[in-house]
Formats: sequence, structure tokens, C-alpha cells
Amino acid sequence: MTQQVLLSRRDGAVLVLTNNNPAARNALSPEFYAALTEALAAAAADPGVGAVVLTGEGAHFCSGGDLRVLARRRELPVEERRNKIQGLHDLIRAVRDFPKPVIAAVEGAAAGAGLSLALACDMVVAARDAMFSMAYIKVGLTPDGGATAFLAEFMSRQILTELCLTGDRLTGERMHALGVINRLTEPGQALAQAMQLAGQVADGPELATARIKSLCRVAYGNTLDEQLEQEIAFMVRSQETEESREGISAFLEKRSPDFAGLRAR
Repeated sequence: MTQQVLLSRRDGAVLVLTNNNPAARNALSPEFYAALTEALAAAAADPGVGAVVLTGEGAHFCSGGDLRVLARRRELPVEERRNKIQGLHDLIRAVRDFPKPVIAAVEGAAAGAGLSLALACDMVVAARDAMFSMAYIKVGLTPDGGATAFLAEFMSRQILTELCLTGDRLTGERMHALGVINRLTEPGQALAQAMQLAGQVADGPELATARIKSLCRVAYGNTLDEQLEQEIAFMVRSQETEESREGISAFLEKRSPDFAGLRAR
């Protein structure tokens, strides 16, 4: 079942996970939630994996929820409908809280919960002509998957409200101008550029990387004093690691640090 909904391949320390539902523009499903969560758990425990690239098979990243499935949910009890949405939210948390860098490579559509999935990643690489949209309003639904929270980190309330109330599509170029996209590429080059970026961070110090990810994630909600305290907590712990010993020694000896060798021990 995993290969039917999620393709997996390794390129050195980079793990590429591909949403494999191109006939439905990579619409999401409970099977995909389970497969991706399982793959991330395995990657977190694998010292040979330094970063993950998340992408979609074919022409699109992810079109969001399958409307044919959503149409049938109106018949379910409220609590069961809540549980279905909670499955999506658990996946978003699994991506956000993954201890290693996750980079989205976006071509084509990233719509609805597909946009949420991309924004849950640590970094986003997208083609210029990729299309991002909060399309819920067009089918009489409201957003889920956390996209309103993620987008609020980048844009004003007025622009966020317009995006949600109109369902208009924004190109990769526009999202890059808003600060949502890390790297903008020509069409067809998002995966290659994401792989390059992933390779750049995959060989970094594992503990420091996880702590930096955590600092960046909570920075938007913390006060300055709260963030300073978190930085103290991580810095004093980082100073005693073999990673910092290797990193500082390498700097003083004018050589490249071997963090990958530490993970392999």
C-alpha cells in the first residue's frame, strides 16, 4: 500500500518522499497520512538520513482534499468528521515537528490542504508558475491544515483575508515576493533545486539542526525574553556535544567538519 500512495528514494543523505496520486493531482487521503507519518518516523530514527524532500508525482504538488470524499462526509456524525480532520492535523504536526530539515519541492498546484502541507515544511522551493491557493471558499468550506496560521507569519491580515475569501491563485513568483518561498526556479526545476538545498543542510550537525529548527518554529509566538531563555537552554547543551567539539576544532584547524561521521558512530 505504501508504494501506491508514497514513493521513497534515497540520494546520499537526502530522502525524497513523493505523493503518488497523480490521477487525482496528488489529492490527500488517510492512506497517505499514514504512509507519510510512518516514513517520517523511520527517517527520524535513521542516522543516514540528514534531510527530507517532499514532492508530488507528475505535474502537481498536491491539490488538497479529495472533494468526492469530502462530499460524503456530510453524512457522518460530527465527532467522526472531527476525527477525519484530526488525521490531517496530526500529519501536519508530524511534518512540522520532524527533527531534520524538510523541504517542499512544488510544481503545479499546491491548493487547500496541499498548501498547508507545503507550508508545514521548513523550506519551500517552487517553480515560477506553480499555483498556490486557499480554494476552500469556492466550494463553501473553511480552511484546515493550519495554512491560516502558517500564512499569518508572512503576510498581513488584509492579504491573508483576501487570499482566503477570494480563493485566488498566487503564482510562485508572488509567493516568493511575499517571503513564503525560499528558492524560485524555472518550471520543472523545483525538485532539482530542492535536492541541492537539501544536500547543503543534510550533512550538518544533527543535534544542532534539530535545536535550530525548534528555535525557528517557536520564535513567532515567543516574547523576546522567552526566546532568549530557550536560546540559553539550547546553547549550554550544545556546548558539551561532540558536534560542537568537531565543529570548533575544524574551524580552528581550517578544515571542513565531519558531522556525518559523528552520526555514523
